[in-house]
Amino acid sequence: MNISVIGAGYVGLVTGTCLAEIGHHVICLDANREKVDMLKNGHSPIYEPGLERLLQKNAGSGHLSFTTDYQVACDKAEVIIIAVGTPSRPDGSADLSALQDVAEKIGSHIRKNGTIVVTKSTVPVGTNRKVKSWLEAHSSPARRFMIASNPEFLREGSAIHDTFNGDRIVIGTEDDDTARKLEEMVAPFEVPILHTSIESAEMIKYSSNAFLATKISFINEIANLCEKLGANVEDVAKGMGMDNRIGPSFLQAGIGYGGSCFPKDTNALVQIAGEIEHEFDLLEAVIHVNAKQQVKLVQKAKEVVKDLKGKRAGMLGLSFKPNTDDIREAASLEMIKQLLEEGAEVTVYDPVARENAKSILGSKVTFADNCFDAIEDQDMLFIATEWEEFKVLRLKTISRLMKTPIVFDGRNCFSLEEAKSTTIDYYSIGRPPVLHSTLKTPHSK
Repeated sequence: MNISVIGAGYVGLVTGTCLAEIGHHVICLDANREKVDMLKNGHSPIYEPGLERLLQKNAGSGHLSFTTDYQVACDKAEVIIIAVGTPSRPDGSADLSALQDVAEKIGSHIRKNGTIVVTKSTVPVGTNRKVKSWLEAHSSPARRFMIASNPEFLREGSAIHDTFNGDRIVIGTEDDDTARKLEEMVAPFEVPILHTSIESAEMIKYSSNAFLATKISFINEIANLCEKLGANVEDVAKGMGMDNRIGPSFLQAGIGYGGSCFPKDTNALVQIAGEIEHEFDLLEAVIHVNAKQQVKLVQKAKEVVKDLKGKRAGMLGLSFKPNTDDIREAASLEMIKQLLEEGAEVTVYDPVARENAKSILGSKVTFADNCFDAIEDQDMLFIATEWEEFKVLRLKTISRLMKTPIVFDGRNCFSLEEAKSTTIDYYSIGRPPVLHSTLKTPHSK
């Protein structure tokens, strides 16, 4: 099948590459010429495990190509997949301007009758109907389009695995023929397929992300209670997760969610509800809890160290989660902002997100070349991302390198038993702190 994917970002590039891998002929279009040139040379502009290897393989076989030309992308396409960003506006609603621009360009360039235009971008309910009107307004009256909603459920850092091992593929269409053609397109993935109306497919994406965000904020509130009551949130989460009605996923306490999906989609769903005069109180609370959780460790540091001015603070991890270079809405950025406001000197390290972070943080922080440089001679250390590189560190090594061994672990990377065997004052999320009397003097001013 001839398929074109408009937008070579996280979703579009992974989608196009994986469709090429199962035998389709795929053209990925992006407006950024520099990005397209990079892709033509076999290099991925994003960090995603396994992506660059698959990209090179399928480009080499002729199944995958890249362009900035809409005529090239639209000329022979049986299916055109739109995967452009729909970022949040200041009021929380989704900005559909890029989507509209793409739909209008597709309408102007498409020549085939019956081409299926699929929206994979996360969009409010009713958007696909708008896409159809934008297509029709910029094409010949005789041209016939079929539209569909096919939301993505990929996790950054494991997107290739998720594509081939997903829980479900949702296909929302107006008619059965379009549904059957799209089912044939994705059948080689051997993932369960759910057919729905277009509106239901649009709603499934928002609802899924909102529910997962709710689980995260819920367990973080439980963690905050555990700290005050002397319980251990890891034991509590394990006990909860053994109940099949709840399950263990997304019950890991930490410093909140981030990334390109959960913050944007929760805000958008609240906005959607508001437009139909429905107060989504639960989701508004989820968003509020997450905002507080992201700066929890800095507040804890202020309680422990008192005055952060002039203190040296190291931070391990900048990406919102491991195995990605995405720093959008990452807790690390909010923590760094507050540490700088308190007058601390901040040194940071991340295995892959350094360049993305530099574009935001510039010279406000010191970028270390390795994790040890971010730890050495620091007055305190924050762990913001649970990279495996950090989890295999030994707390005794961290203690030996630091000026004052105080660790604020936002991802519970280390066991309390290991912390007890060191001289570190160790603060984590939802677990009792591990304190050593010999260290109480330096930070009890």
